[in-house]
This record gives sequence, C-alpha cells and structure tokens, in this order.
Amino acid sequence: MNQIAVAPEILERFHELATATQRSDTEVIDEALASYLAADRRYVTTLAERIAAADRGEFASDEAVENFFSRHAA
Repeated sequence: MNQIAVAPEILERFHELATATQRSDTEVIDEALASYLAADRRYVTTLAERIAAADRGEFASDEAVENFFSRHAA
C-alpha cells in the first residue's frame, strides 16, 4: 500500500461520495485518480501535437481566424 497526503476536506468529499455510492474510499479515489490521469494524458498529447503542428508552420489562415471570431463574437 502506498501513502499520499490528502487535504482533510478532499478526503471527506471522497468519503461522502463513497458512502453515497456504496463503494469504498479506495475505489472512489482510484477511479478519480485514473480519470484525472487519463484526461491529463489526453491534454498533454493534444498539446504536443499542436505544438508540433505550429513548429511545422501549420497555422489557421487569417481568413479562418476572422471567420471564427465573427461567428463567436459576443
């Protein structure tokens, strides 16, 4: 078993969720960490792909940028 420090208020939220869903604290924490790590992995991968595209000079055209902002202007 590994040990990590978790803020008491966060641990309490895990415990409340575990109780509400009839699961153990460990199950809830494992699921939360796995979900976070998967999302973070996707973010890092996407960011690396976009940086590589920028390094290759692949940018949106001025026209594409103008169209985007004209459609999404507040």
